[in-house]
Amino acid sequence: MTYAPAVSPVKNSSTNKTMHIARTRDDLQSVIQGWKADGLRVGFVPTMGALHDGHISLMTLAAQHADKVIASIFVNPTQFAPHEDFAQYPRTEADDLQKLEAAGVALVYLPTEDVIYEGGREPRVSPGKAAEGLESDFRPHFFGGVVNVVERLFSQVTPDIAMFGEKDFQQLQVIAEMVQAYDMPIEIIGGPIARDSEGLALSSRNAYLSAEELQIARQMNKILRDAARGEITPPQAASKLLAAGFDKIDYVEKRWNRILAAAWLGKTRLIDNMPTQ
Repeated sequence: MTYAPAVSPVKNSSTNKTMHIARTRDDLQSVIQGWKADGLRVGFVPTMGALHDGHISLMTLAAQHADKVIASIFVNPTQFAPHEDFAQYPRTEADDLQKLEAAGVALVYLPTEDVIYEGGREPRVSPGKAAEGLESDFRPHFFGGVVNVVERLFSQVTPDIAMFGEKDFQQLQVIAEMVQAYDMPIEIIGGPIARDSEGLALSSRNAYLSAEELQIARQMNKILRDAARGEITPPQAASKLLAAGFDKIDYVEKRWNRILAAAWLGKTRLIDNMPTQ
């Protein structure tokens, strides 16, 4: 299937609806303004593409809270450190668009860096207390990049609600805190973690794993579940992850009534969390 630029409509035969594609702010807002003039509620799911079932579950959940669902695909350079995988991050636009069309998404926003960072990359907002520790201890640049791209996306999309997955649980807290701190009229909703048949949290980075690494990765959720149940402590969970074959543990900690972890398999960094019981 060929997708044209701007707001070329794509017919969704399964839902008999049209999916718009916008690549500029003007094209995006021309569609949204029409919806809002009709009193429709707009839901938004920002992504970096390489979509999997977890992303699609967020689209489905957003549709339960909004009349129209917008997804964006933008691999944000400001949340990658120089040594991280920005250039290698999977970009699968054609496949992603087919998945979004099948999911009944009303509009897909595909901005370039120049569209998002028109006027420069200078920070317009700052992450708050929720950003302290955990990811920030190992990726100090990360949440500054996240809040500034999300703030720009929010200002362009002007959604009523926005969905973020609970797999990135600290990120969810950071975004919710930013919306409150900067008085943004947007409801933030967290979507449950999507997992495979063995409990591995779905992630675009799972594609980097070898068959052997994939089997090791599937031990993470089991070990975190034991920690969440109080059967082992977070330090014991970290030791068990290493014994299972993980190469390095960034953290296993309890916060927000969750056990949160980040660990490395080769060059791939995986995160997951479990609610405490």
